Amino acid sequence: MARERTVKLPPRKRGGKLTVRQVERAVKKVIRERFGWEASESYQRIYSTQSTPLLTAIAETLDISETHYESAVECYKGIHAWLERDESSVARYNPEIYPQGSFALGTVTKPLSDAEAYDIDLVCELKLQKTEISQKQLNKLVGQEIRSYARTTNINSQPEKSRHHWTLNYVDGAQFHVDILPAIPDAESFKEFAASKGSAPSDWSDSAIAITDNTLPNYCRIDADWPCSNPKGYAEWFRSRIGNVPECKVKTPFQRVIQILKRHRDIWFDKNQSAYEKKAKPISIIITTLAARAYNNEANLQQALMKIVTGMQGYIAAYKTGVVVLPNPVNSLENLADEWQEYPIRRGCFEDWLKQIYSDLTQALALSDIQSVAESLKLCLGERVISEALRNALASTRASENPMPGNLSHEINR
Repeated sequence: MARERTVKLPPRKRGGKLTVRQVERAVKKVIRERFGWEASESYQRIYSTQSTPLLTAIAETLDISETHYESAVECYKGIHAWLERDESSVARYNPEIYPQGSFALGTVTKPLSDAEAYDIDLVCELKLQKTEISQKQLNKLVGQEIRSYARTTNINSQPEKSRHHWTLNYVDGAQFHVDILPAIPDAESFKEFAASKGSAPSDWSDSAIAITDNTLPNYCRIDADWPCSNPKGYAEWFRSRIGNVPECKVKTPFQRVIQILKRHRDIWFDKNQSAYEKKAKPISIIITTLAARAYNNEANLQQALMKIVTGMQGYIAAYKTGVVVLPNPVNSLENLADEWQEYPIRRGCFEDWLKQIYSDLTQALALSDIQSVAESLKLCLGERVISEALRNALASTRASENPMPGNLSHEINR
């Protein structure tokens, strides 16, 4: 449910318009009722733009390095070439490899430590139909090629099979592992299923895929009932919220907001995981979807960050039955918050995190100078990241305030 539908605005005077103060009061009332937050004067101060250079530097510090990005690209290009080679058992099915998740959205966030790895999520889509192959056969078909690729490229560990995908763990400084999701096209089947449930297909239904799940009772037999997904469609929907941008670079305030949200989540949950189950950590697709709903094309990073944090909760619909619904924007039949019914602690974890990030950001961004803001953010975004970002932000500010004379700049660049 959209936030604006929950805000009851006061009646207008005949021939008049709502004042800014009337609108602010209505929004504050909703925030108090939905979050239990007080709409104090700090709520007004957080929209100052003084900390934008620091927040921008933080997001840039959190971004994947050029070296790691190029390594990741070479990785999935190499897998694609292997699947297409003449000797490949899947070459005749026109295999297509493409990224999903943060690599496709431009929201990759650096791991908490150098000992952790980047997650690269890929889809391996073969041009087959459900009448030709079972989920198990598809999984085995892709898996045998991934195993042979690992042997040929001297990857030191065997690929691991999980519920949905195959995982390649790279070593020797690569600092990433790759999850490969076997899939087949499923657009027509998905459209028919959606129509049977009274749901109109979305603008992105043509890229729907069927995926495997080794826990299902029909996993081993040819059957029309497969799990569905649509990572291409989701990426297109995401870009429709911000305009078309290159996949590999972070250029918009919204993408930077996502990186900051994910880093805060990672650190907060790492500190508090003893209070929750392991899988209670808020998943990225929920954060990304809610943030995209709340984003309103704010051009300033600080304003975008705080308006998204205060607006995300309003896009979750909670019914009197206790069911919480967050529809997948490219599949209205899928509830992204479905597991919250079975595991209420996961909903609690998300709501606790959202309140905490609001508190941490309002406290930090209300401070009067950039050094104080940085010091406050170290606890919730990480000391190393903030220290590096502060140095970069101050250096950038000094450079813009004191540009070098043209001849001096030329001499240095020589």
